[in-house]
Amino acid sequence: QVQLVESGGGLVQAGGSLRLSCAASGSTRSRHIMGWFRQAPGKERDFVAAISWSGGSTFYADSVKGRFTISRDIAKNTVYLEMNNLTPEDTALYYCAAGPAWKIGNVMRSMEYDSWGQGTQVTVSS
Repeated sequence: QVQLVESGGGLVQAGGSLRLSCAASGSTRSRHIMGWFRQAPGKERDFVAAISWSGGSTFYADSVKGRFTISRDIAKNTVYLEMNNLTPEDTALYYCAAGPAWKIGNVMRSMEYDSWGQGTQVTVSS
């Protein structure tokens, strides 16, 4: 399994930006798809973005397309989520997730991932 640690969350005003990081350790030699999910209080955990092992393919939820960018640094075993033009609706606990590329059929489904971080809080004030 892969151990994941998120960082970079915080409080930001609407229209602002944040950059989340997810550092991976453990069985990182396996080819993993990395994803970001978020969960607001009282709501389900929703897909935000995902990136292939090579970084050549990226996937986004419609609600964040054009505002968020996912990227990865393979050498550093780190995945990033650049978030711009944030709105109060983006307020949530953001989780990093990893899953073997051979196993994941739908990157938008949280159950496809087998490793999760503890989450980092993002709060956007109006």
